[in-house]
Amino acid sequence: MDPLKKKFAEKSSALKTRIKALLKEKGNTKVDEVKLSQVFGGMRGVKSMVWETSQLDANDGIRFRGYSIPELRDLLPKTADGKEPLPEGLFWLMLVGEIPTDDEVKWLTDQWINRSNVPEHTFKLLDSFPSDAHPMTQFSAAIISMQTESCFARRYSEGINKNEYWDATYEDAMNLIARLPRIAAYIYRRTYHGGKHIAPDISLDWGGNFAHMLGIEGDDFKSFMRLYLTIHADHEGGNASAHATHLVGSTLSDAYFSFAGGMNALAGPLHGLANQEVIKWIFKMLDTLGTRRPSKQQIIDYVNSTLAAGQIIPGYGHAVLRQPDPRFTEQKRFAKENITDSDVVNVVWQCFEVIPPILQGLGKVKNPWPNVDAHSGAILVNYGMSEYSFYTVLFGVSRALGVLSALCWSRAMGFPLERPKSVTTDWIVDYMEKQAKEMTA
Repeated sequence: MDPLKKKFAEKSSALKTRIKALLKEKGNTKVDEVKLSQVFGGMRGVKSMVWETSQLDANDGIRFRGYSIPELRDLLPKTADGKEPLPEGLFWLMLVGEIPTDDEVKWLTDQWINRSNVPEHTFKLLDSFPSDAHPMTQFSAAIISMQTESCFARRYSEGINKNEYWDATYEDAMNLIARLPRIAAYIYRRTYHGGKHIAPDISLDWGGNFAHMLGIEGDDFKSFMRLYLTIHADHEGGNASAHATHLVGSTLSDAYFSFAGGMNALAGPLHGLANQEVIKWIFKMLDTLGTRRPSKQQIIDYVNSTLAAGQIIPGYGHAVLRQPDPRFTEQKRFAKENITDSDVVNVVWQCFEVIPPILQGLGKVKNPWPNVDAHSGAILVNYGMSEYSFYTVLFGVSRALGVLSALCWSRAMGFPLERPKSVTTDWIVDYMEKQAKEMTA
């Protein structure tokens, strides 16, 4: 058994025993109350699932196994000449709750290199798509096509013991994560660069090799890709892509089916597709204003006109956060350290100054601050990736680290099929009437 799998087996076995004892003693304890507004409002804030890998705080932002993003930037292993954390280290942390050593991260990098061969039929499937098919359509289809390689599906059909579900899921997760950069880069090169593909460089780490295969050279871009893949990896379990992966996985669908479900959720404009909407909005603003360097007042006027038209300002606001997203802040820090005099980056910083006060002035916006999507597109444009319809695929490659490590935990804990109870509006009206009668009786 490999060292990461062995460590996961030990950790998950201990937690499973702990949870079993907790449920036996406290299983009927009331944890939360559901409001009618939550029933109709997308179950917002209802505490109804366990997600070990990360937790989101409204004020402090995301913490991975208790560590903030700035803390992880200091603690996680880096390349010998790099400043940014290696995403392999974050996966190790999310899976077993420990900061890995340099040697452990090197071992994981080598594992993903060895597992990175993509089935030939996946490339053939991608080549059958029209070149203008949305990259997320291609990405989701490619993931599903590799389901033919699923260890879990094969072993389940052979009669696997349920206590070994996690083992097969671990193998699927490792294989899938290893292959995603190759698939994503293949989609990028066939869609925007005439199918002129770039062979992998197995001397590089997972994120660095991804940057290389995309065809954007330079150490700075490799550093940004490592940072990007780290900060987008997980955002607790309630967001749509994480929850979708968890829900599909709860049916005992394998990692390929489960992750594809999560990616289909990520492709929605209210979730991961928002990153392309931000840069589209910025480009449209600059075209409308006729300048790459607008004044503060010009941006204020354009923001107000966007709001007056009944449209949102993409990249601002978050379902949970009530402060600037730490992932935005980290990208801003990276841009200040590595990018000089970029028009589009400067516009993002100007927006950060003017948009929150405008949204606060409306009196009904709970979070006027920028989220992760507000900055990433501008940095990608600076490095030459202006094809914003591809941005959500980058997000998806990163998100695999969190949702697939969490899927391993779900299988190890033996979590059941997720099945909430639904009611009709008539049922709710009747219930309210009964409650009113009881209160007046």
